[in-house]
Amino acid sequence: MQAPSILATHEPKAAREVNWEHLWDLVVILTQKEIRSRYKNSALGYVWSVANPLLFAIIYYIVFGQIMKVPVENYALFLMAGLLPWHWLANSLSAAPNIFLANATLIKKVRFPRHVLVVSYVLNEGIHFVLSIPVIIGFLLVNGMSPSWSWLTGIPLLLVAEFLIVYGLAVTLASLNLFFRDLERLTALLITVLFFLTPITYSSAMAPAPYRTLLYANPVAALIESWREMFLHGQLSWLWIGSCYLSAVATLLVGSFVYWRMAPKFAEVI
Repeated sequence: MQAPSILATHEPKAAREVNWEHLWDLVVILTQKEIRSRYKNSALGYVWSVANPLLFAIIYYIVFGQIMKVPVENYALFLMAGLLPWHWLANSLSAAPNIFLANATLIKKVRFPRHVLVVSYVLNEGIHFVLSIPVIIGFLLVNGMSPSWSWLTGIPLLLVAEFLIVYGLAVTLASLNLFFRDLERLTALLITVLFFLTPITYSSAMAPAPYRTLLYANPVAALIESWREMFLHGQLSWLWIGSCYLSAVATLLVGSFVYWRMAPKFAEVI
């Protein structure tokens, strides 16, 4: 059965009419390619999936937990519960501006829904996040805690929400960067700003009242708070999760609009 490809409305008809099964096969192949290229000639393999957030957790724990004495119980666990989902987002957005550029030859020579390149990259980073969840379990056990049954519901819900948010942002950046090449440098700055506007090294309750509204307007804040509440307390805040899905819909609509408008000119500007 033929069906129109997701987010490919303004691409040539041959690219739009994609069989869903073939589209999924393409996503799987591209995701496998990303994983293989990431770990090619790598002796440590899985270790690199968690080494970066672990290193940052150690640094932030020393600076904020030991020196500045942030009043948060089990601060190392608190940090890891926020840093791991954050790195999925940050790694995806850091690479997003160059996703289409890095596949310029493929885009010029082959007709296919270009957005699957972004889907496969975001999915690749999501797989690495899922593989890092045992690290959270290890931190829980060290602190005399254990995973909750709520994870069975919470993890799939939040995985979908984060995937949609990250994909919406990433496809926007990937599309715009073909026409505004300075966006890559600007993205790096914006990710740094977004990190400090997101309650990762501090809790949202610690933010002064005048700034709390700004904090809650950050779509990533609800996402991190949701992951943390589930990992640390086994609780699912449906208000936070609802906010995550509202953000997911908004970013997906924006990303879709930008991609639809610009996709027909990709081959011309690459």
